[in-house]
Amino acid sequence: MCYAFPPYLPPPFLPAVSFLRPSFKNKFLRKACTVVATGFGLGFSPVAPGTVGSLLGCLIVWGFTAAELPVWAQVAACAAMALLCIPIASVAEADLGFRKDPGQIVCDEYLTFPICMIGLLGEWREHVWLMPLCFLVARALDIWKPQPARRLQILPAGLGITIDDFVTSCEALAVDWGLFLLLTKYAGI
Repeated sequence: MCYAFPPYLPPPFLPAVSFLRPSFKNKFLRKACTVVATGFGLGFSPVAPGTVGSLLGCLIVWGFTAAELPVWAQVAACAAMALLCIPIASVAEADLGFRKDPGQIVCDEYLTFPICMIGLLGEWREHVWLMPLCFLVARALDIWKPQPARRLQILPAGLGITIDDFVTSCEALAVDWGLFLLLTKYAGI
């Protein structure tokens, strides 16, 4: 049997990915996953569906800020959302016709965006430019997909849909912190 996986994945991993293609007989659950995965319809935007869908991530960040989550809780919530995104995206991909990473699926965009702002939640109240900057950095990196994110996209189903955005969000977090420190310390903004 031939697998189209990157050579760095060990063979024992390959059979374990069958759980990524869940088949819900319950039409309501399938459609509910598809609605969440498409950002409650934002993924059907005719122009830049990923960017439009990512705007939901700003609402999640606002909610985290309103809850005044400590950094450990931000990390835990972001990890939980990224893990939850995998089966949701898998079901939606199947419901939308098994095309690899259909553009309508945007849960990977908005559920991983809060990663870009871990530790910066309290700062954007004072520095109003911070959330738009983080949003632009996250979108630019998601579109560019620097390695290893681009290579990870070939993983199957929801794992492949989610992991590249998880990795680019982690990269964006580093860039966002660097820009924040640079702009506040040296530019005095």
